[in-house]
Amino acid sequence: MLSKEKLIDLYHKMKLIRLFEEKAVELFYKGLLPGFIHSSIGQEAVSVGACSALKDDDYIISTHRGHGDIIAKGARVDRMMAELFGKETGYCRGKGGSMHIADLDLGILGATGIVGSGLPIINGAALACLLQRNDRVCVCFFGDGASNTGSFHEALNLAAIWNLPSIFVCHNNLYAESTPQASHQKVKDISIRAEGYGIPGVTVDGNDVLAVYESVYQAVERARRSEGATLVECKTYRFLGHYVGDPGTSYRKKEEVEEWKKKDPLVILRKKLVAMGIATDEKLKGIDDRIRREIEEAVIFAQNSKDPQPEEALEDVYLDKYIP
Repeated sequence: MLSKEKLIDLYHKMKLIRLFEEKAVELFYKGLLPGFIHSSIGQEAVSVGACSALKDDDYIISTHRGHGDIIAKGARVDRMMAELFGKETGYCRGKGGSMHIADLDLGILGATGIVGSGLPIINGAALACLLQRNDRVCVCFFGDGASNTGSFHEALNLAAIWNLPSIFVCHNNLYAESTPQASHQKVKDISIRAEGYGIPGVTVDGNDVLAVYESVYQAVERARRSEGATLVECKTYRFLGHYVGDPGTSYRKKEEVEEWKKKDPLVILRKKLVAMGIATDEKLKGIDDRIRREIEEAVIFAQNSKDPQPEEALEDVYLDKYIP
C-alpha cells in the first residue's frame, strides 16, 4: 500500500502535467510557441504511474508526445516552458523544442520525434548499466504505432537475449497518428508480442495510475534482480488530436472521445483519494490552485528569458574534443 504522501504526490504530478499541457495548447493557439505541440492530455496516469516506480538515477527516453513523461520524471516546468518558447533557459537552450527535451542529471535521455527510435537507444543505456553493475533500470515510452516498427522487435529481442534491465512502456492511446489500432494490428493486446521474445508482457488500465504504478514497479524490481526486460502495455486515450490543431474528427467520432473523457485519469484518482480519506476536495483544490500559479510563473519565466544568439547555433552540437 502506498503512503498517503505518495498518493498525494501522484495526484500532484498528474495535475501538473495536465495544467502544463493545457497552458501549452493555449499558448500555441495564440501563436506564441514555435514548432509543433503534441499534447498528452488524458495520458497522465501512464507517465506518472511509471516514473513514480523509478529511482532518481534511473533512465527514461520518451517520444514526440513526451511532456508528461518528462515532467513525471522530475523536470521543472519553468525550464520546460522556456524550451517550448525557444529560450536559452530551456532544457536544451531553446534548440530542442517540444519534441527533444533532455536532462541527463534527471536521467532523461531525451525525447525523439522518430517513431520507435527510442527503443534501441534505451537498450544502449541498459547495456551500460548492466556492464557498470549500477542497479539502474531504463524505461522507454512509446506508442501503439511504434510497436509495428522493426526497431520495436529488434529492441525486445536484444533486451531479451542480453537480459537487459529495459522496461518497455507502451502508451497505447488506440491511434497511431490517425489510424486506429484495429486497422494496423491483428492482435488485441500489444503485450502478447512479448511472448515471441521470452519476456513478460502485461496489459493494464492506463487510466488507473495505481495499476500502472504496480505493474511498472513489478517490472522494475524484476530488472533490478537481473531477471531482464518487461513489456508493459497501458491502454489509455489522448483527448486531443495527434497534434495541437488536428481536430481528429476525420478518424474519431465525437461520441467516442466523450466516452473516454468519462474515464479521465485525474477524475478517477481524485475520487479514490476522497473515498479513501486521503484528501478532501478542499485540499485537492488547494493543490490545483498552487499548480496553476506555478504554471503562470513558468510562462512569465519563459517570456522574460533571452533568445539564443545566432553565433551559438553550433554550440552543443559537436564535441570540442574526443572523450574516450
